Amino acid sequence: MIIEIIVQNEQEAIKAEKMGAGRLELVSAIDEGGLTPNFETIKRVLGSVTIPVQVMIRPHSRDFFYSDSELKTIIEDVENVLNLGGQGIVFGALKKDYTIDEHALEKIIAVSDQLDITFHRAFDEIDDQLSAYTVLTDYKKQVQRILTSGGHEDCLTGKQALRKLVKLSKELEGPTILCGGGLTSMNIEEIHQTVGSSEYHFGSGVRKNGSYTEGFNKRVVEQIMEWKA
Repeated sequence: MIIEIIVQNEQEAIKAEKMGAGRLELVSAIDEGGLTPNFETIKRVLGSVTIPVQVMIRPHSRDFFYSDSELKTIIEDVENVLNLGGQGIVFGALKKDYTIDEHALEKIIAVSDQLDITFHRAFDEIDDQLSAYTVLTDYKKQVQRILTSGGHEDCLTGKQALRKLVKLSKELEGPTILCGGGLTSMNIEEIHQTVGSSEYHFGSGVRKNGSYTEGFNKRVVEQIMEWKA
């Protein structure tokens, strides 16, 4: 089982790895839902840990619709990650009808066949997630996982929808369902019993007072790692 933890800088990345995280999601502006970190932060984090790092690629927090000019910026950001030795990115794009923007996704995939993409929680704005999952399965070589709470506010509320997605992922041998949204040391066992995923994504649930302005709650992380074991 993989436990992924959100980090914002080099110091947090080092701590998260030491505490047992299996993978990191690197973001900036977490109060806006997470935006693309700056070049220097990406460089420092990639150089400071040995576990995989998925770098958020998101130029604004307005929505998940991207113009051609914004896609050019996104592609430049992806190229930066690759030039720094990374391969993992977190990206999602939708069309105005809230379906997968395959054009944008194909543009990103064309940058490098080495990309390891997490399709992020733009997925949770889609009404028919099972159909959307099938679409993303066509890109499973690069889109290796989907970060989702099952279209609900959090994973606890969305656990039945997540269960269906995990079942579909196994049937189609498509992208892994990375469950994220509202996960804590108190609810992970209940959620896992229903959902049965192999990957879970933690954010504010492993922070002191649930705040990204404070450090990790070491005891909470230890509890999650003990549960995982």
